[in-house]
This record gives sequence, C-alpha cells and structure tokens, in this order.
Amino acid sequence: MKNIFSKQTTLIAAIAAISVLTLASSFIKKAPVKTAGDELEGTITISGAFALYPITVKWADEFKKLHPKVVFNISAGGAGKGITDALSGLVDIGLASRDIDPSEVKKGAYTVYVTKDAVVPTFNTGNPNAAALLAKGVKRSQFLDIFVTGNIKNWSQVAGKTEVPIHVYTRSDAAGAGETWAKYFGKKQEDLLGVGVYGDPGLAQAVKKDPAAIGYNNLAYLYDLKTRKQVPGVHALPIDVNGNGKIDAEENFYGTIDELTLAIAEGKYPSPPARNLGFLFKGKPKKKELVEFVKYVLTAGQKFVNENGYIPLSKTKLQEELKKVG
Repeated sequence: MKNIFSKQTTLIAAIAAISVLTLASSFIKKAPVKTAGDELEGTITISGAFALYPITVKWADEFKKLHPKVVFNISAGGAGKGITDALSGLVDIGLASRDIDPSEVKKGAYTVYVTKDAVVPTFNTGNPNAAALLAKGVKRSQFLDIFVTGNIKNWSQVAGKTEVPIHVYTRSDAAGAGETWAKYFGKKQEDLLGVGVYGDPGLAQAVKKDPAAIGYNNLAYLYDLKTRKQVPGVHALPIDVNGNGKIDAEENFYGTIDELTLAIAEGKYPSPPARNLGFLFKGKPKKKELVEFVKYVLTAGQKFVNENGYIPLSKTKLQEELKKVG
C-alpha cells in the first residue's frame, strides 16, 4: 500500500508540474513580442528640393522596415517651398538644396546636412554642334554670357560652325538648383535668363525636346541609376574648368554618374555648382521619431548614398551633423 500511495503521489506531483508549465507557457505565448520598431511611432512630414527627394524616399522606405509604425508623407516642390513649409510648421522637414538665408535663420531655420550633389549644365544631344561642344566644353565666362548677360545667343559662338540660336531654359519655381547655378556666377536665381520650367523633371524634359536647348539639372534627373549612364536625349554640357578651350582628360568625367560623383568628391568639379544638401527644421528637432530618423540617415542610411547618385559627406562632417541632433 505504501508503494502504491508513493507512486500516486509522484504521479499527481508530475501532473501538477506539467499543468504549471502549460499555464506559464500560455502566458508567454500571449505576451506581446516586442520588435525593434515598437518603441517608435508617429508621422513625419517632408517637402522640398527635387534634388534631395529621391534619396529621402529611399531612406524613409528603409527606416520603415526597422520602424513600421512610423508613417512618412513626402512631396517634392522645390527647395523654396520646402523651406517655407518647414518654417511655417506645415512639415517637419524641409528639403534644402541651397544656402540658408540669414533671414530664414532668424525665423528658426536649423539645418542638418545629409549628403552632397551638384547642378550640371545640360544640352540636347541632337544639337548640330554636339561633337564640338563635347570636345571643347564651355567656359564659366561663356555660361555667364548665355544665362546672365545674354551676350552669347548662338551655339556657333561657343563651339562648332552650324548657326543655331540658343534656347535657354531655367527653373520657374524657387529652386535650390536655380539658386546654386546662379551662385556659380555670383548671382541670384532671379538673375538667370530663359524660359521658366517647373521642377527638375520638367526642365530635363524641356531640354530633351528641344535640339537648341540649354538648361541645368541635378544628377538624379540626368542619369539612369540602373545603367549609371546619362538618359537618352539630354546630356551633360562639360565645363571647361581650366579655361584652355578643350576638355582635358582630367575634366572628362561625365560618362557615368559614378565618374561624376567621384570628381565632385575629389573637388575636380567646381563648387558651386556642387553643394551640400540638408534637412531643414524650425528649431532643433525634438520628436523622438524625427531625431531617430535623422540619426539613421547620418549613419546606416549612408550606405544608400553612392548607389543613388549622391556623394557621401566626410566622416568628420557626418559627426558634426550628428551632434546637431544628439
């Protein structure tokens, strides 16, 4: 009897232990599993420069993979619109592709630079003088006389023998590209001549349709990111940096977007029109999701810069910018 009672007691104890484990297991299964993104949620609104728009969309998509509860509303509309939107509180981030005016700083403009690119002069590959233009390039003084003074009105005055009137196109919107291109001549965007066209895509399309055209674009609208080559129909118009009347080997870096971004990084391409691109806030950002997004962009997000046709900031510069949101 004693052995039977002992066995029954052992069996009951075992069953009780199993029940406790099963109950505990059920509580563990019901407990929410915390993911890396659970601590962040909210909406981040962004508008501004066409130049910074493509990489910002990429950064947002990648950030959402880590923090799925964060929602992004992103739109392009030109640097002027983005800066105005940010300073008026309509968006969290204004995409800025130009220098910030002191009057904007007085209104609370707070900029964190995130990458670098350049504005590139463009022309139509159907131009009868295309071969001569690619071989000789265009001097800064000639660009000035095309875009500002209007003293050069025909392509034959630049290169080639065929008489073709120059059709100048510029940006109609308050644009970082227009402001930066004008700064190359020590001028403002409103000093540029030409038919005004809205947006980077619009300006590229205008030049593509007109064999006599000249314009300017940001890199993302001049090169195909898959082939890394220039889009058909519109071509970079080489800058004769040293002004010797020809494009030397060290100035011939427009074949692929990788060649050009390397030249910009090495300082072979003039600055301006090369420039830093930044996120502009009204005051130092405080929202947790906003701060974490900017930190991501300046750290892990930098791995997407080169492949998307932009130039990384130096490690020192990235550290300086991180301190602005730290």
